[in-house]
Amino acid sequence: MQTPDIRLLQVFDEIYKTRSVTRAAANLGLGQPAVSIALAKLREHFADLLFVRIGNGMEPTPMARELEHAVRQALDSLNLVFGHRIDFDPASSERRFCISMTDISQLVLLPRLWAHLRRTSPGVHIDIVPLSADTPRMLESGEADLALGFMPQLEAGFYQQALFRQRYVCVASTDHPRIQDRLTLAQYQAEEHAVVTSSGTGHLILDREIVRQGIARKVALRVPNYLGIAFVVEQTDMLVTIPERLAQVLEGRGSFRVFPVPFELPDYAVKQHWHERYHHDPGNRWLRRVISELLSATAQSTTAPGHA
Repeated sequence: MQTPDIRLLQVFDEIYKTRSVTRAAANLGLGQPAVSIALAKLREHFADLLFVRIGNGMEPTPMARELEHAVRQALDSLNLVFGHRIDFDPASSERRFCISMTDISQLVLLPRLWAHLRRTSPGVHIDIVPLSADTPRMLESGEADLALGFMPQLEAGFYQQALFRQRYVCVASTDHPRIQDRLTLAQYQAEEHAVVTSSGTGHLILDREIVRQGIARKVALRVPNYLGIAFVVEQTDMLVTIPERLAQVLEGRGSFRVFPVPFELPDYAVKQHWHERYHHDPGNRWLRRVISELLSATAQSTTAPGHA
């Protein structure tokens, strides 16, 4: 049985991760008054507010930031010693998960994920944050539960699971005056291009191959994400080279033609990533399984920390 002191550390950890007393209570399976009482005990013990309300969130004080690492180390050690595991029932849980993902993943996954959750886990809620340079820190701290995308920069301490292989295709307007039934390399080099520089996608592979093969590309427009690229292509003569799954989503929703890229280009793996501290967390395991089933045609292997 847990001691009160362990529960206080868990409350501290959850408030730090979620920045919310309400969400901390839901994740711990406690009532909000119980979490508020625990926070009051922590404040009394440390003679510090620890968390103060700023806007809609509870932000840690300097004292809380100093305590964060030690608290998490203590909880990890206790969980290891006692084999402590929190039960997770998706049908009754009111847990709120945070997923860091690209805008492509939002378009491809979110409608299907939300439909699945409403059927099987109506109390579960999802927060989406963009994939960014801050994503590894968020995974380690628990502020984000999972990250979806192309993240070759992740180092030791992270698990990863391949979801599907992705390749690039070219998209042009149906009314393009010069490109009709096929796209040649000469046309690719002659036309103007819109380029997307979103994090967590394979655009660096595309850029590297264009340079390596000496292909000329007239970049007329750079945009930070894929969400508005369909309107740009549909209403201009520009070409855009995008991941195939996004093209599949766009087809039938506008006046587009999709063509193979007219030069050799490697595909890449889109993966879900999580920190080793949450590898055995039942809720995290459930969410990973759901996403894998929704996005993978077949089961994929998981790579352990140190091989990410």
